Amino acid sequence: MKKAFILLVIGFALILTPALSNAEQAPAKVIELANSTLAGVGKDPVIIKAVKDQNAKGISLEQIKAKDTEWKNTPGIAEYMKAIMESECGRHLRNIQESESFYAEIFVMDNQGANVAMTDKTSDFWQGDEAKFQKSFNNGKGAVFVDEVEFDDSAQAYLVQVSVPVIDGGKTVGAITFGIDVDQIQ
Repeated sequence: MKKAFILLVIGFALILTPALSNAEQAPAKVIELANSTLAGVGKDPVIIKAVKDQNAKGISLEQIKAKDTEWKNTPGIAEYMKAIMESECGRHLRNIQESESFYAEIFVMDNQGANVAMTDKTSDFWQGDEAKFQKSFNNGKGAVFVDEVEFDDSAQAYLVQVSVPVIDGGKTVGAITFGIDVDQIQ
């Protein structure tokens, strides 16, 4: 009886698993874009300079995590958030975002996953504990990472996050994440 119950539970789990998974792979056009245009943005001199300047500050992970807590507890956009949106790199990202309708958001991270510049407020300051940073920074080796398509409540659209390394002279110094609206890409 016990064995039959266990088999029944396992059977239901196997049947329900695909139904519970809403994950959808990114369209081929997004993957092509990631490996061409977006990977190239990781070598942009304005972005490299901003990341290198941030890395040179030597901010500790504890300081980053403290800022992350403050960030998550701050409604709206505080002055320190606005400062990284309006920095030279932030304005540069906004120009990139405005160049194509499919760019929902863009943000740049340092070598620890802390925000350096962004087009829109992110839900948190520290991305270092998330796949988008970990897989694109790749322990300093760099890699292109295309996540799964998900519905974004704030954008009210289906987005896929594409993350690429920021590369300076062959060395990975940070990462960039692009929120791509899959309904807007041609």
